[in-house]
Amino acid sequence: MKKTFEELKIAKSILKSLDDIGFKEPTPIQEQAIPKINSGTNVVGVAQTGTGKTAAYLLPLLTKLRKPEGNDPRVVILVPTRELSIQVGEDVAELTTRSELRHAAVYGGIGWTKHAEIVEPGIDILVATPGRLRDLYNNGVLSLKKVKYLVIDEADRMLDMGFMPQLRQLFDILPRKRQNLLFSATFSENVEKLAEEFLDFYEKLEVSPSATPVEEVTQLAYNVPNYRTKLNLLKYLLLDEGTFSRIIIFVKTKEHADGVYKVVKRKVEGEIRILHSNKAQSTRINAIQAFKHGEVRVLITTDVSARGMDASMVSHVINFDVPSDYENYVHRIGRTARAGNRGNAITFIAPSEEWHWKKIEELIRMEIPLQELPEGVEVVETDFDERQRQLREIDRQRKIDDPTYQGAFHQRKKKEGAKKNYSDRFKRTKKRQKRSKRTRR
Repeated sequence: MKKTFEELKIAKSILKSLDDIGFKEPTPIQEQAIPKINSGTNVVGVAQTGTGKTAAYLLPLLTKLRKPEGNDPRVVILVPTRELSIQVGEDVAELTTRSELRHAAVYGGIGWTKHAEIVEPGIDILVATPGRLRDLYNNGVLSLKKVKYLVIDEADRMLDMGFMPQLRQLFDILPRKRQNLLFSATFSENVEKLAEEFLDFYEKLEVSPSATPVEEVTQLAYNVPNYRTKLNLLKYLLLDEGTFSRIIIFVKTKEHADGVYKVVKRKVEGEIRILHSNKAQSTRINAIQAFKHGEVRVLITTDVSARGMDASMVSHVINFDVPSDYENYVHRIGRTARAGNRGNAITFIAPSEEWHWKKIEELIRMEIPLQELPEGVEVVETDFDERQRQLREIDRQRKIDDPTYQGAFHQRKKKEGAKKNYSDRFKRTKKRQKRSKRTRR
């Protein structure tokens, strides 16, 4: 029988905050993790995006702290990106509205002295990116001697981003006597190595198999011949404001993000924002906040925010481009169907992306239904340059599958090169003949 938050021994002040924000019952990862964390066990939690894993560690830790104490942080939560730092910081704020616990989220992109002003008066819970934590520590702003609980959130992404050396430095600084909690969307070989290196003993909790999409997401896909037809399909879908009420559109590059934004801005009703690494940090933060609060209908983004944003009631995730990092597909579609709601994920597949799509289906152990393009969508002929790029990419994929494969594109170029070489030789011969005639004269 499912337990209640009261039965999981969450502090009364935190229970009141849970009631304020409408959390009625624990999710599976919360039900498993909270008792283990309460008992002092080191935990490795493997759970998909959107399963409530942030609250799975926050609720017991906030219960353990109970009230402010001293000036130095007792809980440090490490996250890989500034967006996620902001998000987790907001989660802490929501859960401590009835508590006097002090908290802050710090991250790169702004001067460290601004964060120094926040933490110097005293703090109990610190959410930080590794680089900013190092800045504050190295400049003598922050002491880590009182840390009793360390959380590494999004551990797989942390390792993908190359933070292992900084994690090692941090572990050398922190008190040896502490409780360690590691949470990850996947349990890769690198995550396992991290757990074994730094957690003497731990209990692994896995709510669902790694890289399996949440069940509440309805997934479908379209085969689309080219970029311009993708734009036409996107415009067609977004005209249905009733169905497509709140959408995140994922693209693979900043250039695609800008291109999609220009088209959608002209053709689609509702507030639209764009999010990628070339945008100023304040712009990115404002876009996330506006979307989270329901002020924005369409958010166009690269994978930079795939794990750094938590917004409920997202009706659709649209993968304008198929991700080549296959686990990002899981993280992308995890933006919808959160907190018990149902959601939808739609993927546009170009010919050169079909190979990647098959790999994704293998990873998630599902075959996603393909839909016919709606009659109202104009199918544009693929231009020469895009077709050449597609052929080169398809050849590259075939060579990966079969190293002996020479490639159709390669063979065409070889023939063209042979013709050119023959033509060049013929021209050189004619020139020599002309020079010879002039000499004889």
